[in-house]
Amino acid sequence: MVLIAFSSGLDAKKKAVKPVEPPPAQMPLDQKVLHALNRLTFGARPDDLQAINQKGLDQWIEQQLRPQAIPENPVLEAKLAPFDTLHMTTAELARHYPTPQMVKAMVDGKEPFPADQETRYMVEKQAARIQRREAVDKAAGDNPDGNAKSIPATWQLDDQQKDVLQNGKPLEQVALLESMPPAEQYDILDSLPNGPRQRLYPLASPELRRKIQIFNGPIQVVNQDLMEGKLLRAIYSNRQLEEVLTDFWYNHFNVFLDKGADRYMVTTYERDVIRPHVLGRFKDLLLATAQSPAMLFFLDNWQSRAIAPRPNAKNQQGLNENYGRELMELHTLGVDGGYTQQDVTEVARCFTGWTIREPNRGGGFEFNEKIHDKGEKHVLGVTIPAGGGMGDGLKVLDILAEHPSTAHFISKSLAIRFVSDNPPEELIRKMAKTYLKTGGDLLEVMRTMIYAPEFWDPANFRSKIKSPLEMVASAVRAVNGDVDYAQALTGQLNQLGEPLYRKLEPTGYSNVGAEWTNSASLLARMNFAMALAKGKVAGVKVDPTQFSLVMDASKIERSILMTDASPAARDAIQSGLEQQQDLGALAAGLTLGSPDFQRR
Repeated sequence: MVLIAFSSGLDAKKKAVKPVEPPPAQMPLDQKVLHALNRLTFGARPDDLQAINQKGLDQWIEQQLRPQAIPENPVLEAKLAPFDTLHMTTAELARHYPTPQMVKAMVDGKEPFPADQETRYMVEKQAARIQRREAVDKAAGDNPDGNAKSIPATWQLDDQQKDVLQNGKPLEQVALLESMPPAEQYDILDSLPNGPRQRLYPLASPELRRKIQIFNGPIQVVNQDLMEGKLLRAIYSNRQLEEVLTDFWYNHFNVFLDKGADRYMVTTYERDVIRPHVLGRFKDLLLATAQSPAMLFFLDNWQSRAIAPRPNAKNQQGLNENYGRELMELHTLGVDGGYTQQDVTEVARCFTGWTIREPNRGGGFEFNEKIHDKGEKHVLGVTIPAGGGMGDGLKVLDILAEHPSTAHFISKSLAIRFVSDNPPEELIRKMAKTYLKTGGDLLEVMRTMIYAPEFWDPANFRSKIKSPLEMVASAVRAVNGDVDYAQALTGQLNQLGEPLYRKLEPTGYSNVGAEWTNSASLLARMNFAMALAKGKVAGVKVDPTQFSLVMDASKIERSILMTDASPAARDAIQSGLEQQQDLGALAAGLTLGSPDFQRR
């Protein structure tokens, strides 16, 4: 049917109007529930469908949009309890888990030793190890089989204990270590070459594991806690949408973990800057990232100053445009958002003086008036008067947060992550309208997206390829895996191309699922799926009885996919099952590695 519009006046002419398109078709309810789980969580667990059907899909969605009202999973809290670094300030991390350079500074009297007795003892052992590193390396080279060095007699161990430490099985060595005071544990671990020491790790308690980790370098404890904490939350948290959004916004405001002082700053960055704002106002999130030492250090703004470097001067910085450029291109307006190179320069001038107080000691944000450009600036057609001080940068953030291009760019980015690699422009327009109407309320933008008919278009069902993080977390959730420790899982993500917190480019990891598919990654996913289903992923326990042979392959497929497998996936699974043993676990592994499971 063609609609006709009439203009007023005697000479009005009829004009054809584009036909109104019917709304997208809607999924049936059972498919809607699974679609919500695939898009708003890190993957469905076996009991999720029944739980949501009992509660009601809309009520479940509203609960996920209000995560603070959801009681957290006590299993998750227990698994996170040993990770003390997740609760420390940046300065505390630097003191308790120092780099070798910081340990040397303590030995030289340039830095104080930690006040905590056990931490001080650990640092002193680290100092001793640094001083004799060459001798230890030579001893390890002369002793490739990894037998323990002789145990000092001052430890007052009996002959049987010494024999266990030198010749016993790992389980016996762990039992003996667990019975000793912390100081002696450190001493004995210090006496072991790296290989035998690492073989104790899977058998040790969480407390002993941390001591073993420290011998790989204290800073590695901070990094590993971050990665394991992220995986454990993705797998166990009841606040699933909050975890998905925390991952999304960290990527949006990406910081590279391995850049200098950021090794200590990323913990507080994700915990205190990203997580609290994922369903708040975008402007608040933008300000928090702009003032974060992690972002200031990563994009070099902490060194940006109005004073131009003198000829041949050493270590004198001038204006740095890195943050100004990424602020507009990646964080707000988007590459086609209407800014120019001159805008980049002017924004960089506005943010001079936004710096860090003693970054290598865990210092926080500060504004340094002395290095701020005090002149007049012009940003996106707005004049910022001279003498504004720190307010210059704040004004820029206001301009950008309220800009229509930002509303569109943020809405499109969210729609790409949650709806489609190529989301409908009509959906983006509705989300952007909500953004501008509510002052950038991200909860309301998410609600507009989730309840829009485009979100529930059947064409979107299982249309997006999972990222490696999504694939690994969803696979563990699908088989009810019990994660004792997650080092093997973080290693798996490295192999799949998504080392956590280690995306060097400020773009962060892609939300376009198609970019994660190539023959090598699909093979690696299948290998991981098979190992997981057979209980061969270190640190992850999978109950094999759930894949009992009394269940046929189709039942296993449905228990994991929570819907019928596609004909292509079913044919591939059946082909892999022919003339094989342990069919239950094999069927589960083939299903986890199937094309159907790679999609969400």
